[in-house]
Amino acid sequence: MNTPPVQPRMVEVSGPEALWLLEGSSLGRLVYAHRELTAVRPARHVWEYGRLVIRTPAPPAAVAAAATYHVDEIRAVHGTGWTVTVTGPAEVITDPDEAAHHHRTLPGWTHGPHDTLLRLRPRTVTGYRLVRGEV
Repeated sequence: MNTPPVQPRMVEVSGPEALWLLEGSSLGRLVYAHRELTAVRPARHVWEYGRLVIRTPAPPAAVAAAATYHVDEIRAVHGTGWTVTVTGPAEVITDPDEAAHHHRTLPGWTHGPHDTLLRLRPRTVTGYRLVRGEV
């Protein structure tokens, strides 16, 4: 008897589970509006004290007052994994001591004028698991 292949589907996860997935990861993408376009930059992050600290090769002046950060871990062969999106106010970290700390502890993509540290305060957090079969 031939059984049809199981189709992958998305299942929404709770906010706490989405933050748990985000905290267990260190690599994502910063998404922001820049010159009437949408810019997407690779980034590394750490979750600290209810805020997301992001290190990205984006010009500091280009990042608007609000930004979106997206993290996922998807296994393409199996069609499984998860995705988390966080949106909220973003600010460039300008305090020299705090910036020095994050430059030491959070690996960056580049060094130079576009090695930016941001603090994003989550307003919305959405997450989904990509699953196969019944849940």
